[in-house]
Amino acid sequence: MSFREQEIKNIDDFIWEVPREYDSGMNVSARFYASREMLAQIIGDDALKQLVNVACLPGIVKYALGMPDIHWGYGFPIGGVAAFDSASGVVSPGGVGFDINCGVRLAVTELEAKDIKPMAEDIVTALYSSVPLGVGSEGSIKTPKDVLSKVLSKGSAWAVENGYGCAEDLDRTEERGAMPNAIPEILSERAYERGKFQLGTLGSGNHFVEIQEVTDIYDAGIADAFEVFKGQFAVMIHSGSRGLGYQVCDDFIKKLSRSLAKYDIKVRDRQLVSAPVSSPEGQEYLAAMASAANYAWANRQILMSLSGKAIAKSLRLEEKKLGLRLIYDVAHNIAKMETHDVGGKKVELCIHRKGATRAFPAGHDSLPQIYRKTGQPVIIPGSMGTSSYLLVGTPMSMGESFGSVCHGAGRMLSRSRALQTIDGRQLYDSLKKRGISIRAKGMKVLSKEAPEAYKDIDKVVEVVVKAKLANKIARLQPIGVIKG
Repeated sequence: MSFREQEIKNIDDFIWEVPREYDSGMNVSARFYASREMLAQIIGDDALKQLVNVACLPGIVKYALGMPDIHWGYGFPIGGVAAFDSASGVVSPGGVGFDINCGVRLAVTELEAKDIKPMAEDIVTALYSSVPLGVGSEGSIKTPKDVLSKVLSKGSAWAVENGYGCAEDLDRTEERGAMPNAIPEILSERAYERGKFQLGTLGSGNHFVEIQEVTDIYDAGIADAFEVFKGQFAVMIHSGSRGLGYQVCDDFIKKLSRSLAKYDIKVRDRQLVSAPVSSPEGQEYLAAMASAANYAWANRQILMSLSGKAIAKSLRLEEKKLGLRLIYDVAHNIAKMETHDVGGKKVELCIHRKGATRAFPAGHDSLPQIYRKTGQPVIIPGSMGTSSYLLVGTPMSMGESFGSVCHGAGRMLSRSRALQTIDGRQLYDSLKKRGISIRAKGMKVLSKEAPEAYKDIDKVVEVVVKAKLANKIARLQPIGVIKG
């Protein structure tokens, strides 16, 4: 399937649509957010074909959605959002992805970045030494099955109870760091084996710990409410559920493949294996996915604690003088039961966000009191050497995108293509000249995750802002980064 521009309907300056009439199998239209400048690249990407395939799934509501960072993924495109009726719709592991609850958290300090920059190399070296990272990396936290089961149930709270951070962090984490429908007993022995040594580890790919400077403030009132100021020294962490989450996804792709015939579900792509949300198989997947999501939240909570200790030690400061404080932690790959307005009625939906970020507005009853007046903090990380953004959700996002926005820049080059075309050593030297300290597991990692392999984060964020899905609060620039 290939698309021509004339087959794409222009809804407004930043909304485009493959209409339902394009394909007789589509139950809803396939809508995506982009500037005209981005249009050719998105049309030429297989991700749009995937979005059309998602629009063919049973019980999908309103439209299949693509954010401006949309690109090809497993089953669903990355940068994809889809809502399914809880009674007639399906849940699909491909709509969440292998790295369940891959997500990002932003923490700020009481320090100014200008005082930190001369010591950036020391900080990055300390982080690289203190945070286990890379494919198959293992940490010092050992969790035998009985302990790991508690992590899978409690999520971030388990980490806080065991000395990693404080109770205040839970209010500043989506779902307070734990989905209540988790059932750890559902997970396979293989998932337990993969998870028992990886808590408190960063992983590989685009995961990172980055030290940053707040360089721009766009909304002084909300920034003040967040206690974010220009010139502030900040820390951003991007990681997920590691091998445990991967195993859960792999296990349930196999299990749910048998549901297609059982429930007479037709899919255009076998990667879209699904089960009815209300079925025993669908509920089992959601419970296992929630367990993996809780593991990821505990993991990021621990990573923040490890990072704070490493930074304080390298600066020869007491941790309390560093003042590391969480702004928020958001999930990128998750399926959740939420209530949304559809046609003037409140409807329970299974919202799939794959490479997409929840962006609830001020007043939403799911938000903690500290953010009820401002709206939910939304964190959009850059791609190693580029800007990152702090946004807040808007009321428009609830009506237009099920309270969702983009999750990053979005890839333009596959990792294999980037490895062939981008010289990691040259990139390292270039970043160093720009004053960005970096440590990574080899030059190939830098090649695969180079900024040139991704879309322009500034332009991606501008689309969601101009589409009125979110408002910019602050911009952050990297000082140093560690990559797996």
